[in-house]
Order: sequence, then C-alpha cells, then structure tokens
Amino acid sequence: MRFSNGYWMIKQDYVMSYATQCVRANKSDKALQVISACRPVNHRGDVLDGGTLTVTFTAPRKNVIRVKVTHFAGARVKEPRFETYEEEVLPVIDEGEDFVSFTSGDLTARVLKAHGQWQVDYMVGDRVLTTSGFRAMGRALKKDNTPSSLLPHGKSYMVESLMLDVGETVYGLGERFGAYVKNGQTIDMWNADGGTASELAYKNIPFYMTNRGYGVLVEDASDVSFEVASEKVERVQFSHEGESMTYDIIYGETPKGTLDLYTALTGRPALLPAWSFGLWLSTSFTTNYDEETTSSFIGGMAERDIPLSVFHFDCYWMKAFNWCDFEWDPDTFPDPEGMLKRYHEKGLHLCCWINPYIGQASPLFDEGMEHGYLLKKTNGDVWQTDMWQAGMAILDVTNPAAREWYCSYLRKLLDMGIDCFKTDFGERIPVRDIAYFDGTDPLRMHNYYTFLYNKMVFDLLKEVRGEGEAILFARSATVGGQQFPVHWGGDNSASYVSMAETLRAGLSMSHSGFGYWSHDISGFESTAPADVYKRWCQFGVFSSHSRLHGSTSYRVPWLFDDESSDVLRKFVKLKCRLMPYLYGAAVEAHEHGTPMMRPMMLEFYDDPACETLDRQYMMGESILVAPIFRKDGQVQYYLPDGLWTCLLSDDKVQGGHWQTEIHDFMSMPLMVRPGTVLPMGKCDNRPDYDYLDGLELHIYQLEEGETRVVKIPDLQGKLAATFTVTIKNGEAVVETDSTKPYTVVMH
Repeated sequence: MRFSNGYWMIKQDYVMSYATQCVRANKSDKALQVISACRPVNHRGDVLDGGTLTVTFTAPRKNVIRVKVTHFAGARVKEPRFETYEEEVLPVIDEGEDFVSFTSGDLTARVLKAHGQWQVDYMVGDRVLTTSGFRAMGRALKKDNTPSSLLPHGKSYMVESLMLDVGETVYGLGERFGAYVKNGQTIDMWNADGGTASELAYKNIPFYMTNRGYGVLVEDASDVSFEVASEKVERVQFSHEGESMTYDIIYGETPKGTLDLYTALTGRPALLPAWSFGLWLSTSFTTNYDEETTSSFIGGMAERDIPLSVFHFDCYWMKAFNWCDFEWDPDTFPDPEGMLKRYHEKGLHLCCWINPYIGQASPLFDEGMEHGYLLKKTNGDVWQTDMWQAGMAILDVTNPAAREWYCSYLRKLLDMGIDCFKTDFGERIPVRDIAYFDGTDPLRMHNYYTFLYNKMVFDLLKEVRGEGEAILFARSATVGGQQFPVHWGGDNSASYVSMAETLRAGLSMSHSGFGYWSHDISGFESTAPADVYKRWCQFGVFSSHSRLHGSTSYRVPWLFDDESSDVLRKFVKLKCRLMPYLYGAAVEAHEHGTPMMRPMMLEFYDDPACETLDRQYMMGESILVAPIFRKDGQVQYYLPDGLWTCLLSDDKVQGGHWQTEIHDFMSMPLMVRPGTVLPMGKCDNRPDYDYLDGLELHIYQLEEGETRVVKIPDLQGKLAATFTVTIKNGEAVVETDSTKPYTVVMH
C-alpha cells in the first residue's frame, strides 16, 4: 500500500502522522516504552492538538526484539493472532544523554533522543542492521470526507518502513512465483487460489529476511501490504489497517540462524515419516478412474520396477456434487475397505483428498446447518456460494464442536485404512457480512483459516496414527503453518516456464520457515511433452516430497514415452539410497527450521554470486541440484569455490564460476560439495529402512587432517549412530558407535 507521491509528497486523500521526536522514555524490568510526538515540540503549546505514537520494546526470545507501535490504545484488539512460542528473557535497558536502548541478547534497539528527529537503529555491537527514521513509523488516515469539527474521519492504517543497505537483498514473504529476490515488488498478504503464474499466492507469510543476517515478522493476520524497495527504493515498508502494529526484528547472524530463531518463535516443522519421502502417485483430478484403473497404475509401476510409496485418491473418490461427504462413490469403489487392504498388502500408504467445503448435495450440509457447524452470515443465514461446489458452505473451524464433527468423518476413513489427507483449498474464505462462532474478525480469519484447518487435521492424524506418522499434503498456509507439513505449490502448468516459476515459489517458501515442500511433477494443467515430463521428474524427485499429479490426464510415465519410466526409476531409486542423508536433513528441518531444499544463499551467504540464484538449490547442506529447463538438455549453473564432484558420474569440476553443460535425460547436475561425507544406504526400492544396514560413507575432497561428523537417524528421527571421519596420511579413519558393518568409498 502506498501513501506517498515520490519521496516528499503525501497522497491527497491521506493524513500522515509520523514519529518525529522522542519526548519520553519509560523503563521497566522487561520493557522500554517510548512516546514519540508526531510533530516537533518547540514549546508547550506544541503538545496540544496533535497525536503521539507509543512504541513499546519487549523481548519474546533472545536476539528477538518485538516492537509494538500504537496510535489509539482504545481500539478493540482483533483476533485471531499468530501463535508464538516465547522464552524468558531479561533485557538490558540503558539511557544516556543522546540515546535510550533496549537489548535482547546481541540485538539492540537504540532510540535517538534529539529535538525534531526520530531514529531507531537496530544494531549488533556497532553495526547497524536497519533503521526506522525520517517518515518511517507512523499512522495513515485515509479520509472519507465525513464533516467534522475535529480531526478528519476515515480508515486508519499503521505503517513502518525500515532502511535497506547498499546491496541488501530481500527474500521470503511466503510462496511467491515472481522474482526470487523481492526488491522492487509490492506484495500483499492475501491467500488466493490464483495458480502459479500470477502475483497471487496460496501461502502468504508476513516474514522476510535479508542477506544481512536478520528478518522481520509482522504479527498481524490481516492483509499486510509490503512495499519492498518499491514506493521508497531504499526501504521495506509494511502497513495494515488498525490503530496498532506489532513487528519483530529477528537477528540470527546468518540466514540459517535467522530461520532457526523464526521457527523457534512461530513453530518448528514436524518430523515427517520416512515413508513419505518416497514417490507419490495420484489418480489425477478429473480423470475417469475406478479400482481397476488404480490397480493398473500400481501394477504398472511394480512391473517397471519403479518404487512407489504412496497412492493418492483425488476428488472423485467421492460422488460428484457431494464434496465433501467422505463416502466412497459406490459406482466406482464398491469395496473400499477391501481395496485399501489389498493396497496396504502391497506395501503402499494411502492418501485421500479433502477440503473444508460442504456442497449442498452432501448429506453433511443439512447436518452441519442444523447444528450450527457451518460458517454464517451476520443475519444468521449459512454463507453459501456456487463457486467450486453447488450451494457449498464452509466449515466454521472456530467452533470446537464443528471441528470434532468434521474429524469424526475423517476418523472413519483412518479406521478404514487411509493414512493421510490432502488438505486442499482453504484460501477462498469470505470476509464480508461474516460471523464466526467465536466472534473473531473475518478479515484476519481470511488467511488464518488455513492454520486452524490444517492444524485440526494434523492433530487428528497425530492422535490416531501417532507422533511422527502424521503428514498432510496442504495447499494454503500462513504463519505457523510450517508445523503441519507438507505443502505443495498449487496449480502449475506443463511447461519449462511453469517449472521455473514453481522452483522460485519453493525457494521463497524455504526462506519463510517451511522445512519441506513439494509440487505437481510435470505440471497440473494440460499434459506435458515427454521432455518436460522427464526433466520435471528429475526435479521432483530431488524435492523433499515427490508427487505425480495432474488435472485432466494421468501422470504414469509409460503414457509419455518409453524412456520416461527409465528416468523416473533411476532417480527414485537414487533418492531411496540417499535416505540416510536426506532423513538427516529432515531431522535438521524439524530441530532447527533449516529447510531441506535450501536456496544457495542460505548455505553460501558469504558468496555474493549466490544471492540471486533461482534456478538451482542445495538439497541438504551437501548436494547441489540444478534442474534442466531446456529441451536440448543445456543447463547453466553456478558452483561456489572448491572442487565439486558429480554424484552421477564422479567427474570433478573446479568451482568459483558458472558451468555450462548438456545432459541427456538420464543425467542432470547433482554436485557434491567439497569436504562432504555423504551417507548412502543399500536399499533402492523404498525410503523407510534401517539406514545402518549396508551403510556406505562416500568421502568427497576431505583434506588431510579434516574431520567430519555424520549422524545417522533411525526411522523415528532419533540418533542411531555417529561416524567421525578424519583424513590421516591420505586415509579415512572412522570412529563410530555403530555395531553394524559399513563401507568407506573415497572419491
């Protein structure tokens, strides 16, 4: 949202009240409160007929400073608000002649005490991370021309803008399909079902981080608007409706450290079951299918020796117009219990599509309406629409009884043999003329709805299946949604261009606290040419979670060309062998919020060349992945300094420059970082096995005297064994607490 014309002029329909001068500082044991006048105070008369902003600094966690800026304190606090996990912090509060300061850990907010000047520096030692200065913090009143003898009437917004340094780049803000670096963009936090080729996003997270080692979270669930080096090119501005704003400055020193702190504050990603990292196959959306069809897909994968872990039933497992009634369509699945048992006997896990909408034709509609479980308008009517399902209503997730009612139907599916759910939708949530059961603000519930929706289903899965076995395949999200993984990128198209925009969204999600991420391999809309399908299979397998899913056509590889099965088989088997490494990265995501799929700048933050890279990434800390976006197989990617090794060919490549290569469909750039000890298993037909059984330790460019520690998890994410590898006289010396045999392979 923009309030100015250029740097100096304010838009005519706004009245701005900016923090201009610190006039008072009140200190307590745990908070610093500063009152700023909104105009210079030259004499006593200047305290009349003018506003102030009250700025309160607190410390929810070490190295985090929470800033609350208030214009009118009497405004009603609107719910819901993001859940945060706080710790006891005793800040240091100092006041001198020129400054008053508030310190949490290494991070300090220093407020200038000077006539006619406003400046808050966020600092580490003597280094300024960012600053709120001239015309930065304020309140904007959009005039509505109501006659008044006092101040103008209108809608109030709070606004803050923080300085950007020379060369400072901004990342995150949720799932964004546009440019990876956010500088120059206007971004509004409004969940929408807009596909992957627009500025709309399914997952909006009002948190950004920069290459300077800090991040900013705006603690408001409404449609926060960000101007990222756009309205004022030297600042990030954020604003939202209301009379008060709260934001957190999060200092992690490094990008990974910042994510560690952010996810400590807003919630860690859950540890997902190891079986979920295998290949998922879907019926697709509008295709015709029954048990004979699904069995032919499952059998076809087995015949071609392509490991399959999860089979997913999309929308039409239920009868048309009845979504959702949670009843198997008897015309296509007359024996669902028997079918699910037969599939379990083949070693598969099973997933069903659901959403929080109840079509009018569903028997659940009348039941939900009778008991008050459906979202209502302010006049008491059930809110309904014909968009998506005829006459559909929406579950009121703020009603505990409604949640239990909805989950009672999911329990029956779990009892029947379903293992997990695809929690689709959650973005098309109305805000006008809406009354929630618990009285929460509809504007703030628009984005927050998805948090309660996915939490409800995830908690049920934890209860029924047990801790560590719960997994969703979710589309929408907000702050904290990373606790209920996994999320996929939404409705993309079958082209290289869409594949690239899908990757950009995944990189932005990685900067936003989400440890896992997936997407529809080869695109959801249309049907990909065989070359796009094969290249996307490579990329999809080297995402944390890998799903074949589409709209109007099936996604089994033999329908594309003969080679597609070979490509898919090779990379799925490789992923299974890499599970000792990959599941270790999953444990790191769970414990520290470090995503499995990592933008290059997250691992190589001290290499300026990595700051803008959006066509490659690190899978874990040691494997560089460069998907191929061209039919001719040409790929350009950047290698940081050091001697890298191709995982597939064992070829060595000196880094510190761009690399141009041509790969056939059985190959792609999978480069192992120098100094890596890469654990690999012997099992290539499933992702969940004993990772110590037949373990291989592959050593890449470890220098004389260097030591690496490799931790191998078990299937519950607990430490199974530790291997300490040191190079002595050119040989690998290994110390371990494992009792099982292992192999060392030098590269």
